[in-house]
Amino acid sequence: MTIPQETPEGVAPAAPPAPEPAPAPPARRYAHPLELGTMAVVVAADQLTKAIVRQVLPLGESRSIVPEFLDLTHVHNTGAAFGLLNAVDFPYKPIVMIAIAAVALVAIAAYATQLGFHERMARLGLALILGGAFGNLIDRASAGYVVDFVDVYWGTTHFWAFNVADSAITIGAILVLLDMIGIGRRHASHPV
Repeated sequence: MTIPQETPEGVAPAAPPAPEPAPAPPARRYAHPLELGTMAVVVAADQLTKAIVRQVLPLGESRSIVPEFLDLTHVHNTGAAFGLLNAVDFPYKPIVMIAIAAVALVAIAAYATQLGFHERMARLGLALILGGAFGNLIDRASAGYVVDFVDVYWGTTHFWAFNVADSAITIGAILVLLDMIGIGRRHASHPV
């Protein structure tokens, strides 16, 4: 309580009490519906395209889409991203690959919970990564391999075959990196 001060003109009125600051909204650690929707769309598109490839394109066969540049080629990837460890065989390889993918999925989800809702680009990127990782994990858990089918090449040089999930992971990683370096982030103006 403020005590009125005596002034030559009389008693000065008491200063109004300072308003108490509004409590900060509680931190929300769950995903926004748009992020959940993005993950669901990636998983659905990934699984649908893989099912179509399994039905219409026998394993190892190709169909030219853009001559000398893009084919659809049905391949199985028993390794990691970009075909790493695909040609390597070791005991319990499917179980090891599933475990690695599951740990990565949990780690990415844990990281996502640390982001604020204002970090939209990074959160969208992580939603794409999680959707893609889950799509590929479904393949690994159900079949022991991932179906890849997009074959981009130039002359005789081929990029690794990939799928919708891999594309989502790559785009998501680019968005997270762009957010980390500050591209696309809105900055508040600083008072002078």
